[in-house]
Amino acid sequence: MSWETVIGIEVHVELSTESKVFCGCKTRFGARPNTQVCPVCLGMPGVLPVLNRKAVEYCMKAALALNCEVSGRTKFDRKNYFYPDLPKAYQISQYDMPIGKNGWMDVEVDGKAKRIGIRRVHLEEETGKLVHAGDDITSAESSMIDFNRCGIPLIEIVSEADMRSADEARAYLVKLRSILLAIGVSDCKMEEGSMRCEANVSIRPEGSTEFGALTEMKNIASFKAVYKAIEFESKRQAKVLESGGRVRRETRHWDDLKSETVFMRSKEQAHDYRYFPEPDLVPLEIDRAWTDRVKDTIPELPDQRKARYVADYGLGQRESSLISDDMDLSTYFEKGIEAGAEAKALANWMTGELAAALNASGTEISSSKAGPAEMAELLGMVAKNEISGKTAKEVFAEVFAKGGSPRKMVEAMGLGQISGEEELRKAAVAVIDANPGPSADYIAGKENAIMFLVGQLMKATKGRANPKMANQLLKQELDGRKKNL
Repeated sequence: MSWETVIGIEVHVELSTESKVFCGCKTRFGARPNTQVCPVCLGMPGVLPVLNRKAVEYCMKAALALNCEVSGRTKFDRKNYFYPDLPKAYQISQYDMPIGKNGWMDVEVDGKAKRIGIRRVHLEEETGKLVHAGDDITSAESSMIDFNRCGIPLIEIVSEADMRSADEARAYLVKLRSILLAIGVSDCKMEEGSMRCEANVSIRPEGSTEFGALTEMKNIASFKAVYKAIEFESKRQAKVLESGGRVRRETRHWDDLKSETVFMRSKEQAHDYRYFPEPDLVPLEIDRAWTDRVKDTIPELPDQRKARYVADYGLGQRESSLISDDMDLSTYFEKGIEAGAEAKALANWMTGELAAALNASGTEISSSKAGPAEMAELLGMVAKNEISGKTAKEVFAEVFAKGGSPRKMVEAMGLGQISGEEELRKAAVAVIDANPGPSADYIAGKENAIMFLVGQLMKATKGRANPKMANQLLKQELDGRKKNL
């Protein structure tokens, strides 16, 4: 039987505010455990929360960037459950009246556009962090709790179950991250936990419209792991059904070392959390003027950048997508153009040589020693025929490894392109004399023989000859000898 995978994704994103959502404690990452806490975020008796206005505006900003409707009236709710990292035994969240709802986002997979619905974008408080004494949560013998994270403002972005493959899920997450980075509401560092994904996966017979029982995979640490988890889970569920079993609605843990999902607990439903309105916070009114002010702060988004790169710089769809979907790549590209780089040449290097070097070294583009100014200088030398493309690659490798000015490196290494006619003509004559066979072939009418001679001239000059001039001078010298025959 053929199965169709149905995927919905919940993404939790910590907001980049200076203080927590309901108290004045700092949100700095990496502080000593339990040093950024107070009676409010520790849930002490008698304390009252005070809502952080900036957190609300960041949530509105994210909702608007995701084409959501912003509610004119919203409220907060208590989500009740018992877990060690939740000191109050409830989380202040939003249930039936989220700040944002009914949005959408377009993604592209294999050249095909797909619209993914956004069910809701709501604001809530972060929980504490459990530090497990063991390899992972399933094998830990004990756990410690750091409450520094408690109360950090968090937005939850819930998609519709519109994705049908791991590729679509990955494209959705990449695009979502690029939008959140572009609007500046979060640093989205998955390694620090400021962006976490939960994938809801079910399968159904191809052509069916009924949803199967879903499993939720919690707090997956990378987009690569999300992809692998969805692939594994869809195959696991197919095996269960094909063997006559029944897929249980449950929460599973993704074990990255074993590349498999592991049962954690049965899956909760909304009524299990006993939601009710938060009595210590009044409903929040969001008027049109406030929404418009927040909307005016949204900068150019990835899709808009892509369209501009195609229209203004003549980039292809692939290069435009690769660069515009990553905020750091876009920043690098824009700075490179400001420094004088030609747009198409810069895009080609960014998606070619530079991308390969970054991947091989595990370097972020924002930390590259071959920065936008250095790249613009290097490409300028190529454009002016001061160095060849081959030499440019050699120089780039040195700059990427050590940093510094490409021009100074070319001068120090003696790699400048030879464009002087007299010097090149002498080299051309020497190559012709050293290769009588190919020279005779050219004189006899085999014009393709010139390519071999150009290659020999480039080799003799260690790649420093101007290829166009080398071709011209070789032809001139050979044509002259032909006339004298």
